[in-house]
Amino acid sequence: MKSIGLGAAAIVLSLSSTALAADYTFIVPHVSNTENYNHLSLEAFKNQVESRSNGRIEVEIYPSGQLCATARECLAGVQNGMFDYFQTTVSEMANYWAPMEGFDLPYQLPSDRVAECVYDDVEFMADVRQEVLNAAEDMRVMMVSNSGGWRNFATTTKQIKTPSDVAGLKIRTVPAPIQQELVKVMDGAPTPISWPETYTALSTGVVDGTKNGIVDIVQMKFHESLKYITLDGHAYMGGLWIMNNTKFESMPEDLQKVVVDAVHAQNQFLRSYPKWREFSAYEEFVEAGGEIYNPTVEERASFRAAAQPVIDQFLANADSDQKEWFNRFNQTIKACEAKINDSDRVELR
Repeated sequence: MKSIGLGAAAIVLSLSSTALAADYTFIVPHVSNTENYNHLSLEAFKNQVESRSNGRIEVEIYPSGQLCATARECLAGVQNGMFDYFQTTVSEMANYWAPMEGFDLPYQLPSDRVAECVYDDVEFMADVRQEVLNAAEDMRVMMVSNSGGWRNFATTTKQIKTPSDVAGLKIRTVPAPIQQELVKVMDGAPTPISWPETYTALSTGVVDGTKNGIVDIVQMKFHESLKYITLDGHAYMGGLWIMNNTKFESMPEDLQKVVVDAVHAQNQFLRSYPKWREFSAYEEFVEAGGEIYNPTVEERASFRAAAQPVIDQFLANADSDQKEWFNRFNQTIKACEAKINDSDRVELR
């Protein structure tokens, strides 16, 4: 794992020596800019923590990779106590606790309501939190929120309506094996490219498309090259927020409660932001000449069928712990679907 640089260590030491007014200081890095929803959510977190603690807790936010350049580097900093709070992805966290990879399999979560129900399940999340702590010392899962909506296929020259349309296309993916396998089983060519290099890769034709949500696409100006987006929703972009457990447990119970309340407030912002921002983002995409396609029920079924080998391969290689958590995740999904369907029947009477 990549070590934290001396420059970042010096900054943190300097901060800890000057922040004498507060009993506790939270050092919070992230790798996006100040206009990004993660940064905005941290402003909400900071405001609530500092105001509700009467200044006993201070939150210092460092954007754009000022303290660490990659998710892996930032997470290492949280684990060793250099930093206190950081957002990562389900796929990245699977490097620490392997069963979490099963949460990233395609087309499992059907909607925001179901995803939010699953990640709000108190018993399920308490057990996930404990399993992560057991596997990765000092890494405490505070929440799984939304990280920009849903991954969809977006392309530069060819509209995708069915899985066969992916064949032959070079699609930018994150390094996660499951995201790459999804493109492979549809006969496309997965091309792992770092986030900062994606704009150039799309504009120069290095890749023919990407797998991102509309909010990120427009915020990063990818729509200057992308002309088609297909709302297949193959992945819910769940964002895990990880806190240093020693820091959390070092605080008295009243301040722990302040932090937990602030995390819930941050979660509300993160879940509502993409739903609100999608409206203007889709408008901007269309105004730039883009076309949006919403697959039919039959086409959605064909995407799920095409992706089944990804799930089969995961289960074929999974150990007993991974299989157990895959089953538990899907049982929780089904319970949430039943709960929502029951609620809808009452509301529609």
